[in-house]
Amino acid sequence: MTAGPVNAVQGMPTSRSVLPEEAARLLNALPLASVVVDIQGNVLRSTPRAEALGIVRRDVIVVAEIAKLIDETIRSLTTRERQVRVRRPPLGKDMLDLRVLVVPLSADAFAVLVEDLSDERRVAAVRRDFVANVSHELKTPVGAMALLAEAILSAADDEEAVRRFAERMLTESGRLSSLINDIINLSRLQGDDPLTHAEIFDVDLLVAQAADEVRTVAGAKDIEVITSCDSGVALLGDRSQILMALRNLLINAVTHSESQTRVAVAVRADEHVVEIDVKDQGAGIPAHDLDRVLERFYRVDPARSRITGGTGLGLAIVKHVCENHGGEVGVWSEVGVGSTFTLRLPRAAAAAPLIATPASDKGELVT
Repeated sequence: MTAGPVNAVQGMPTSRSVLPEEAARLLNALPLASVVVDIQGNVLRSTPRAEALGIVRRDVIVVAEIAKLIDETIRSLTTRERQVRVRRPPLGKDMLDLRVLVVPLSADAFAVLVEDLSDERRVAAVRRDFVANVSHELKTPVGAMALLAEAILSAADDEEAVRRFAERMLTESGRLSSLINDIINLSRLQGDDPLTHAEIFDVDLLVAQAADEVRTVAGAKDIEVITSCDSGVALLGDRSQILMALRNLLINAVTHSESQTRVAVAVRADEHVVEIDVKDQGAGIPAHDLDRVLERFYRVDPARSRITGGTGLGLAIVKHVCENHGGEVGVWSEVGVGSTFTLRLPRAAAAAPLIATPASDKGELVT
């Protein structure tokens, strides 16, 4: 196909367009990539998105399957739809899955509407992987408990063996309970917008509460949890979610630290952002794992996670909490030195009233 002369600045043909102005305004408002061609297949209009997807180049339809679909629609004057795969521009290393709809607008104008299905299919693939991973993770403790139950039955006359197997069953049931709770929490986070029920609260008090909640676990390993919080700043969001994220980071730090070390929490803030650092003196994370530590079920040391009972979801929950609040998680680590995880969250307006007093361990607040 060849295109007619087009005004490169406005995306309009230099000759009088056959496209009704009402239709043009409607196409411009659509979120889909769109192209309008005349009855000869000449490009009359195209959106920047159509060019970004590699459908139009220099005002010519360059995807053969789409050009063929346009020809079929012009000949039949009926709407045609097809799914096509094209190389991702500009280098064409990956493939894009597109849904293409060609619609007659008038006797001599045809709209090509293109929807990129790649993100939708990527999300579906992530969902499938998540279900597969959950199934695998659940099989381990459930299978272990079944084996331990059989062992107890076979060793009914051996009191010491029964006690040992029962203790293992308690451990595995605790691991299963933690995994289920983390899956539930992650599921809730994915469907939640915390800003619809946001409150303003004091960051320093939140940090103090999170540190208090993990000190018993840390004390059992002879690890000191220290805080350096005198910022006087506030956050706007779901207090219970941010508390959960900070608690997960502290538990992660304690889990991966040796005895007689420290886990430190510090708060910094500027005009727009609050940063909460959680720093440990643990084994550290290899450089090739840094980009993946926030993924679901990813473990730097799977053997250690089996020993400690880690679910592989704690850091993924932290990531989702931050993203839901318009923030992010930063990670720095050096093997043999330790790691620092940083929560970066939008700061609440300084003039807003604080909701500062925790009413319970669950993060309920009173004014």
